[in-house]
Amino acid sequence: MSVKLENENIIVKISEMGAELTSVTRRDTGLEYMWTADPNFWGRHAPNLFPIVGRLKGDRYKYRDKTYFMTQHGFARDNEFDLVEKTSTMARLRLVDSEETQSIYPFHFQFDIIYRLTDQDMLGITYVVTNTDTHDIYFSVGGHPGFRVPLEEGEKFTDYYVNVDPTRKYSRSKLVGPYLDNNLDTTFNSDIPLRLRYDDYKNDAIILRLDSNPVSVVLAKLHESHGITMHVQDAKYLGIWTPYGKDAPFVCLEPWWGIADTVDADGIINHKYAINNLAPAQTFTGSYSLSFF
Repeated sequence: MSVKLENENIIVKISEMGAELTSVTRRDTGLEYMWTADPNFWGRHAPNLFPIVGRLKGDRYKYRDKTYFMTQHGFARDNEFDLVEKTSTMARLRLVDSEETQSIYPFHFQFDIIYRLTDQDMLGITYVVTNTDTHDIYFSVGGHPGFRVPLEEGEKFTDYYVNVDPTRKYSRSKLVGPYLDNNLDTTFNSDIPLRLRYDDYKNDAIILRLDSNPVSVVLAKLHESHGITMHVQDAKYLGIWTPYGKDAPFVCLEPWWGIADTVDADGIINHKYAINNLAPAQTFTGSYSLSFF
């Protein structure tokens, strides 16, 4: 089932499966900004990542001496959320633990995703994780929205760029296979806009360490007036990704509160690098917003 939000300028559609953002169009231009989920390239639009971001070593982890198995990016994206609150410009969707989730993630939780259109035509996305258990829970969460590039016919992927503000030198994390190797950190200089080139993604995503500092990210065509701006409030990382070797007509901008296992991870969930832990009855909130021009 699709949930629709709208105001005078923007129409937004969200699937209850995974609480996934599937469509954003402007009324004045009819321009569709979200990736179409063509399975020949990548069969998703904007999955929400929970309770892990990235991959676990061997797709497994240990908690209280028991081994659990979980695939890349967790299970939220493949579960039906309940629509618990709705207006014309806001929707709150919710996933709670079940027998099925507890077989791979032995924690009681409530995971809400709130979408809100503002008067400024900005779409806010907020993640709210609540610990409904009697002990600490451990988790990561993140966004993975994909945007059409190019946005209009006659344009090329390489006509577009990504700009990260504030302009400075960011620490860039690198993956070895699917795992993080902190010994390979380099520098990403955002003084120079990142021109989109497929070869830059040969070794997976470009990953910037944000250290919970706010950033704005612009995805747009050079010298033109259409694109997307992402405002990230407090994420630990930002991923920029398109599948290598496919010449795919989209790119993802991914705010993460967590990251893949390190190459030397011991597999114990509470030891996991950049994991979040939450005490009973406490709530975690992470947010980002999108504007479409």
